[in-house]
Amino acid sequence: MTPVLRAGPVSQARFEALGILVRVEEDRAFADIALEHALEKARLDPREAALCTEIVYGTLRWQRQLDWRLAPQLRRPMAKLDPWVRALLRLTAYQLLFLDRIPRWAAVDEAVSLARLKSRTPGPAEFVNAVLRSLTRAQAPPPLPDSPAASAGVRWSFPDWLAARWIARYGQQEAEALMAALCERPPLTVRANTLRCSRDALAARLREEELVETRPTALAPEGLVVERGSPGRWRAFADGSCTVQDEASMLVARLLAPRPGDVAADTCAAPGTKATHLAQLMDNRGAIIAMDPQAARLRLVAKSATRLGLTIVECHTGPVETLAKGWRGRCDRVLVDAPCSNLGVLRRNPEVKWRRTEDDLRRLQQKQRAILAAAASLAKPGGRLVYATCSLEPEENEDVVRPFLGCHRDWRVDAPEGFPVAPDPLGLVRLLPHVHGTDGFSAIRLRRLASA
Repeated sequence: MTPVLRAGPVSQARFEALGILVRVEEDRAFADIALEHALEKARLDPREAALCTEIVYGTLRWQRQLDWRLAPQLRRPMAKLDPWVRALLRLTAYQLLFLDRIPRWAAVDEAVSLARLKSRTPGPAEFVNAVLRSLTRAQAPPPLPDSPAASAGVRWSFPDWLAARWIARYGQQEAEALMAALCERPPLTVRANTLRCSRDALAARLREEELVETRPTALAPEGLVVERGSPGRWRAFADGSCTVQDEASMLVARLLAPRPGDVAADTCAAPGTKATHLAQLMDNRGAIIAMDPQAARLRLVAKSATRLGLTIVECHTGPVETLAKGWRGRCDRVLVDAPCSNLGVLRRNPEVKWRRTEDDLRRLQQKQRAILAAAASLAKPGGRLVYATCSLEPEENEDVVRPFLGCHRDWRVDAPEGFPVAPDPLGLVRLLPHVHGTDGFSAIRLRRLASA
């Protein structure tokens, strides 16, 4: 029998990462929320917090490939293991295969120590030790599946159904480029609050106060890509000079093109990044009607608006289908950032790809169609509406907008001119991670015809 290493000290980063991964799988917790709560409670130093974050997201991103590499070392399927053992094997395999800063012996030794902490009997620790040592001795990975979709799914760690549909739509090469981009660590981007400072002034301040280097985003004029750092600890964040937002998300408010003095509705407003951007573009003049069915998440909108010094954001709890009657025909601009599969933001929410199924796209479509129809009733004649999702899937975009236009003859596509990303023939603007370096987003602008 392979001897078990003597249990040594366990780093808090790996201990917390194990607990988070178990919560994500067992409780279907969202990784970002579970991570935030765990780090806040554990009060890890910045280096340990960064390692914990890397292990959690890396393990989730590469889960399928990790299982494929571990499978030959196991005598029973991964699905039959205790959840904490499965998570421990995966997170350690991630360190062994993807992180070169951690010596292999140290990663295995610490995994054994964690197993001894988790179990009163020696069996799990012996099992973990044997499997991981076998993995470190493996000369080559196992053969890939014969199917092009399954092979790409293993190499880029995606479910077969998603790999197959992207290959069918984009072709093998581009589909793999998309999958590769969605496995990358996403950049940290912030939006300068131009009511308080310019983008250049924010960059200079971050360099001086936080020793943080930045570069301008390529498409959004308010954005900065940050080399490193924790925005929640910055003075510039605390005083409302900036907020965290991906570049693709910044372009959605710009597509709506609100004007100072407008009445604008954000019908799915939480957590508030787009609602506050609209208020910023409106020079904090007019009104933003921020709607969301979840009261707890809507409080985040109000909190963000207060921090950024925005006074025109009004929060209203409830779905737009219920609230629409109170605002019918009163809005100059309407934003529908529809709830969706989130398949365009997998680099930030990698656990989603292990939860979604193709049936979810059809299920979500019905909700999206209802939201769009209700939101459209808010617009004045001549008003604009932007429908957007953080999904690239046609079922959630074209297949929602086309039926709407077919049933609402007073609405037309209002394709933008001179926009940083050119619309397709339908008028849809698509942000692609492997092309634009942003999250995956789809958005289309519509205009209600003026009364005769």
